[in-house]
Amino acid sequence: MGRLRSLLRALHRDIGYSAVGLTLVYALSGLAVNHISQWDPNFRNYETVKMVGGPLPLPLDDQAASTRVLVALGIKDQPRSLYRAAPGQLEITFDRRSLHVDTQSGRVIDEGQKPRLLLRAANWLHLNRGKKAWTYIADGYAAFLLFLALSGIFMLPGRRGIRGRGAIFVSLGAAVPVLYVALSGGP
Repeated sequence: MGRLRSLLRALHRDIGYSAVGLTLVYALSGLAVNHISQWDPNFRNYETVKMVGGPLPLPLDDQAASTRVLVALGIKDQPRSLYRAAPGQLEITFDRRSLHVDTQSGRVIDEGQKPRLLLRAANWLHLNRGKKAWTYIADGYAAFLLFLALSGIFMLPGRRGIRGRGAIFVSLGAAVPVLYVALSGGP
């Protein structure tokens, strides 16, 4: 039994080390996604005010006014749409960005979203948006976690293991989801 426990500890240690990177991805993403009603974990919002120089007011033609604003601000992306929100207000929209242009003063409110690069990538992986190959990686990781949970139960002998205090902690850990489902009304 001692030899088996020694092998179990070595496998538990090595698999545990190899699971650290994925555990960090899933833990950070899980925390972020759990609070999605309070903030956007994939993008951060921004708003800046800029002034467009040159002769004012801007041209009455929407396309000409838009071109002048985009050149002045150094924006190379093509707008998704242009429209007049009011006689002196031109709206230039992109996928994750909008420019609100006061055509009389040249004042531009630039608002949009910028990706939170690492967190967005972690969420993409966690929610399995990559599909195909990532499904196999996620399944392998889940198998690692199952092994770590089960092997951890049997690593220590006697009163410090599953026959003693280990049973108390395993029971407490199992009771958390069972009690939550029972007390919350469940699915």
